[in-house]
Amino acid sequence: MQVARFINSFLLVEIVKGMALTLKYMFFVPRATLNYPHEKGPISPRFRGEHALRRYPNGEERCIACKLCEAICPALAITIEAEPRDDGSRRTTRYDIDMTKCIYCGLCQEACPVDAIVEGPNFEYAVETREELFYNKDKLLENGDRWEAQIAANIAADSRYR
Repeated sequence: MQVARFINSFLLVEIVKGMALTLKYMFFVPRATLNYPHEKGPISPRFRGEHALRRYPNGEERCIACKLCEAICPALAITIEAEPRDDGSRRTTRYDIDMTKCIYCGLCQEACPVDAIVEGPNFEYAVETREELFYNKDKLLENGDRWEAQIAANIAADSRYR
């Protein structure tokens, strides 16, 4: 027993095992990391990123000014003002989201009866000033137009579970 322990200590068996493991991962095991700016990993259809307001295929905005998203928002990040139209329907005149307050819980998206407000697939929206994180209706509609194909595909992929 003492001889085996002495031989292990003298030959530094633990260090050799550790170095063998290190060399194995350095040269023989494929890397698990991505070169981020150039390679992007997969994103789940349920990913909650930058907010967007969607439009119908005919170009009309989907929001019917029911204000359910404003009511359910736990962070009080959404502000909506609406007025009736000539045809009797209601549409928003102001739809603001304060992204500095938003906690990305997704309750606004779940509460919306017409899938007007969604959290899209975009997670790269760094800004230089705080004011750029106050999204108005135009910015939200622009996001919706830019990401509509991906948003529609994500909603279709997740529709079985909703």
